[in-house]
Amino acid sequence: MLPMKLQHLACALALATSGLFFSHAIDQAIAAPSATALTPIREQGVVTRQLATLMDRQHYLNMPLDEKVSARVLEMYLDNLDPEHSLFLQADIDEFRAKYASTLGASLKQGDLLPAFEIYQRYQSRMSTFQNYMLTQLDRPQNLKRTDTIEVDREKAPYFNTLAEQQAYWQKQLVSQLISLTIAKQEEAAKQKALKDNPALANGQDLSSSELGPVETLKKRYRRQMDQFARLKSDRVVESILNAALATYDPHSNYYAPIEAMELNRQTTLALEGIGVSIRPERGNEDYTRIESVVEGGPASKSGQIRAGDRIIGVAQDGEPMVDVVGWSSSEIVGLIRGKRGTKVTIKLVAAGANLSQVRHVTLVRDVIQEEDAGVRHRITEVKRGDKIYKVGVLEIPSFYFDYRARRAGNQYRSVSEDTEKSLRALNAAGVDGLVVDLRGNPGGSLDEVARMLGMFIKEGPLVQVRDGNGNTNAHYDQDGGEQVYAGPMTVLINLASASASEIFAAAIQDYERGVIMGSTTTGKGTAQVQLDSLAYGQATLTQRKFYRVTGGSTQNKGVIPDIAMVNIYDDDLGERKAKNALVWDTISTAAYQRDQSLSPYFPKLDQQSQMRQQLDPQFQYLREIRRIGLLNKDRKELTLHLDQRWLEVKKIEEATLAAENARRQATGLTPYANWETYQAAQDALSEQRAKMKRAERPALPEDEAYVKEAAQTVVDLIELQQATPVA
Repeated sequence: MLPMKLQHLACALALATSGLFFSHAIDQAIAAPSATALTPIREQGVVTRQLATLMDRQHYLNMPLDEKVSARVLEMYLDNLDPEHSLFLQADIDEFRAKYASTLGASLKQGDLLPAFEIYQRYQSRMSTFQNYMLTQLDRPQNLKRTDTIEVDREKAPYFNTLAEQQAYWQKQLVSQLISLTIAKQEEAAKQKALKDNPALANGQDLSSSELGPVETLKKRYRRQMDQFARLKSDRVVESILNAALATYDPHSNYYAPIEAMELNRQTTLALEGIGVSIRPERGNEDYTRIESVVEGGPASKSGQIRAGDRIIGVAQDGEPMVDVVGWSSSEIVGLIRGKRGTKVTIKLVAAGANLSQVRHVTLVRDVIQEEDAGVRHRITEVKRGDKIYKVGVLEIPSFYFDYRARRAGNQYRSVSEDTEKSLRALNAAGVDGLVVDLRGNPGGSLDEVARMLGMFIKEGPLVQVRDGNGNTNAHYDQDGGEQVYAGPMTVLINLASASASEIFAAAIQDYERGVIMGSTTTGKGTAQVQLDSLAYGQATLTQRKFYRVTGGSTQNKGVIPDIAMVNIYDDDLGERKAKNALVWDTISTAAYQRDQSLSPYFPKLDQQSQMRQQLDPQFQYLREIRRIGLLNKDRKELTLHLDQRWLEVKKIEEATLAAENARRQATGLTPYANWETYQAAQDALSEQRAKMKRAERPALPEDEAYVKEAAQTVVDLIELQQATPVA
C-alpha cells in the first residue's frame, strides 16, 4: 500500500544510499550448482513454438522474428539474467553473440530451447562463482572505511574482461552490503531500545528483530537463496527466455508458467483457488513463514483448525510426501498451497509460541475464494461551506475486474461494472450532491467493463477508439440508450499508477468534459493485450491493439494529464515513458462526438482554489517535502564505501524526513516524535496493525485521504461555480 510506503520512505532511502544490496533479482540472486542440469520438457518446447509464431505474425508491431530481432532477443535475455553486467564475462557475451545472435529467433520458432538452456547454465555457473567468492570473503575481515566508491547502476556498463576485474567489483559489493547491514543493525538496536523505554509504541504488535550480526545475516541470506536457486525448475528458464523475447516487442506482452498463471487469473477475476490464507515471512526470522490472516468463508476458516500466527513448516499435495518448507520464500509456499478446485492439500503447522515438536497436520480441499474485500467500495464524505453541508460520494475502483471464465461456464460471476452500478444507485439513494471516482493505483482490466462503466456517466457517443496492427480502427460506443446512472458533478482521481483501462475512463471523462480530472499524470499504458489461456503450457498476454481517445490522441506513453495537478508520490521511472521498448505516442482521426456540457471555463478558477488549499494543507505540505527528499539522490552515480560517510548521508535523509513528519504532526495537533527511532517504532507498529485488518476495516491514512478530501472540495467548488455562472 503506497501511502504506508511513503511513511517508510526514509528507510528506503537509507538503503538506497547505503549500498547495493543485491544487484540481481532475489529469485535469481544466488546460484548453487544443481545436482541435475535443468532440461526442457516437451510441453515447454510446444509453447515456445506457439508463442514465437504469435510474436512473428500477430503482434501489434507486425515485426517478424527475423535475424535482426533475434539479436535483440538475445541481448534482452542476457540483460535480464545479468542486469548489472557483473556476472557474465565479455568472452561469454562474445561467444553467445557469435553462436546465437542471428539464430535464436529461428530456434524459438522451432520450439528449440537448448540455446536458452545453455546460456542459463552458464549463468548458473557464473553465479556459483560469485556465490563462492562472497561466502569466502565473508570469512575474512572487511575494511568498511575505504576511500573509493561503487557504481550505483551498471545497466549500461561494459562487461568485465577478466575474473580479477569482476572480483574487484564483487569486493566493493560486499563492502557496500556490509555497510548497509551495519547501519540497519545499529538503527534496529536503537529502535528496540525505544520500544523498551516506551512499550506503548509497539501498540501490542510483534516487532521482534533478528539477533544476527551483519556478517552472519549476509551469510544466512546467501545460503537461503542458494537453497531457493537449487529448487528452481525448468519453468524459470522458459519464463526467462520467452519473456525476453516478448519484451523485445513491448513491455506488456508476457509469458506465465502454470503457477504464475494462477496469480494472473486471480488479479483479473478477484478469485483464487486455494485454502484462503494470507502469509508472510516471520519478523526477525525469515526462515519461517507464518499465517497472517484467514479469509472468512474459505477452506481454512471453515476447518476451524488454522489460526493467524501459525507457522507453516510443511506442505503436501494429495497422496504425495510432505515437503519441508522451512527456509522457503513466501511465493514458493503460495505456489505449493494453491491448486485446482476440489484437490486436497495438507499443511503442517506449529502454533505461535509452540515448540517445533508440537506440530499438527490439517488437510483441506481447495476451493474458489472470492475476494469480496477487493472489489468496488463506496462511502460518503461531507464538505461544509458556510451553513450548508454537501454530501459527496466516494467511489473506489481498485481495478476493472471481470470473471470471464465464470461467465463462459454459465456460473455466477462478479464484474466491476455491476458492482459500480450498485454503488452508484446506493449513493443516488443517499442524495449525494457530487461524486469522487478514485482510480489511483488502478492497473486496468477489461475494456468491455470500462466501456459499460463510462456509459453510466456519459449520455451517448463513442468512448474509446481501438486500432489493430493492420491499421483498422473501431470505436466502442455507449450501449445503454442514453441512460446515466449518475448525472451529477464529479471529479476523477488519478496518479502515476493508474494504467490501461483506468486511463481510458479518465480520458473519456476529460474529453467529454464530464468531470474534472485531478492528481498526477497516469502511467501511459495505451495498449490492449489478448490473454492466451489455451497454450500448451501456461498462459501469455500478447499486445494486439492500441487505445486512442475520442479526440484522436493515444493514451500510450503520454498518459492522461490531469486538469488539476496534485503531488506525485511515485518515482517518475514507474511510467511507460521509462519502459524499454514501449510503443510510441501517435494520433488518429477524431471520432464524431459531442459534449453535453462545457466545464473548461471553470478550470482556471477550480485550479486556483485547489492549489491554494493544497498549499495550506499540512498533508500536502508533508507529501511535497517527502517527494523533495526522495529526489535528493535520484541522479546519484556512485556511493561511498566509507561507513562514517554513509552514516552521514543516511542521517541527513532521516533528519529531513523526521522534520517533515513532525511538522505535519504539530500542524494537526499531534505530539511530535522525539527522535528517528521512536518514529520508526511507531510506524512499524502501525504497519503491523494495518496488515492484519481487512481492507474494508482499514482506515485511510491521512496523507492518502487528503487527495479524496481535496477532490470532494473541488466538486463543491464546481457546484457553486455552476450555480453562480452557468455555462451551456
